Amino acid sequence: MEFEVFGHMLNVSGMIAGAACFLIIMISRWTCIVGEYHFTKKLWIAFLFFGLICIASAFFMINIMFSSIVAMLGFTYLWGINEVIEQEERVKKGWFPMNPKRK
Repeated sequence: MEFEVFGHMLNVSGMIAGAACFLIIMISRWTCIVGEYHFTKKLWIAFLFFGLICIASAFFMINIMFSSIVAMLGFTYLWGINEVIEQEERVKKGWFPMNPKRK
């Protein structure tokens, strides 16, 4: 994507991808914490399926920007599998609250 500003062409594709990556990481981290609180580390299975679906769908998107963002989303959730598993250890250490409904 290019825009003309004061007679100069600016490419904002990198900025959009960077902002999207920042938001994706922030949201997936929150999903990891809240998901482990409610569903235990078994949530990793959902992260696996969601990540694989996003990566597979990125292959079929025509727009390269959307394809890149969806692929980033998919790979972030694949990375999140490890984070969900480690989140259980963080809860045991007392860094995050444990769900009182869980024994």
